[in-house]
Amino acid sequence: MTPTLVFDIETIPDIGGLRTLHELPATLADSEVAEFAFQRQRAKNGSDFLPHYLQRVIVISCALRSDEGFRVWSLAEPKSGEGEIIQRFFDGVEKFTPQLVSWNGGGFDLPVLHYRGLIHGVAAPRYWDMGEGDYRDSRDFKWNNYIGRYHMRHLDLMDLLAMYQPRASAPLDQLARLMGLPGKLGMDGSAVWGAWQEGRSDEIRDYCETDVVNTWLVFLRFQRMRGQLTATEHAHELDLVKANLAATGAAHWREFLAAWNIG
Repeated sequence: MTPTLVFDIETIPDIGGLRTLHELPATLADSEVAEFAFQRQRAKNGSDFLPHYLQRVIVISCALRSDEGFRVWSLAEPKSGEGEIIQRFFDGVEKFTPQLVSWNGGGFDLPVLHYRGLIHGVAAPRYWDMGEGDYRDSRDFKWNNYIGRYHMRHLDLMDLLAMYQPRASAPLDQLARLMGLPGKLGMDGSAVWGAWQEGRSDEIRDYCETDVVNTWLVFLRFQRMRGQLTATEHAHELDLVKANLAATGAAHWREFLAAWNIG
C-alpha cells in the first residue's frame, strides 16, 4: 500500500516579520502589530487575510494511512518552533514518499510551507523532485510530482472536486456535514489568532486534527465514488478510523465520534 498522508496547517500573523518589514517599535504589543497589519490589508483589498508569506505556522496536523494502520498526530508550537515543525513535515515526505491529500492545500497550506520553509532554511529534496533528482524513481516524478496541480501525488481534493474552478469550491465543514460527518467542532480558522493570544494552543491543535480527519473521511468517500474502494472496503476504513480515535481516549475525539452520524 502506498502511504497516504492527509495534512492541514494552522497559522497566526508573523508578528516578528511584520515588525521587521514595517520597522515597528518594540513597545508595540503583538496584538497591536497584528491589528496594524489587518487594517493595512483591509484598506488594500477589504479582507483581514494576510499574504501567505506572513502566515506563521503553529500547527501541522497529519493523518497517515499505511500498511501499519491509521494514526493522527500533530507537529505544534509551543513544543516545537516553526522551522522544526516544517522540517519534520518534509522529513516525513522524505521517509515515506506518500500521496499527499489536502483540502485547499494547493491554494493555502503548501504555498505557506514553501515561503516559511525558505525563511527557516528547510530542506525538502523529495518534495521538490520533478524528475531530475538522485532517487531511483526520480524519472517518474517528471510526470507525477508534488508540485503539479493536475498530478495525484499531491491531491488537493477541494480543487479537484471543483474542477479547478474557484467559484465551484465547497467549504470542508459544510460538505462534511452534508455527508453525515462531524465537520468543524467549536472553532474555525478565523478564531485561531484569538485563541492563540489566550494561550489555547491545545484547542487549536485539536481543531486542526479534526479538520484532517474530516478531510480523510471525505477522501475515502471520493475513493469509493471513483471505484478505488468497494463498499466493504470503505466500511472497513471507517471502522479503522473509529477504532483508532476511540482508543486515544482524547476529549476532542470523544466529541468527534459522538457527532459522527454516518451509516
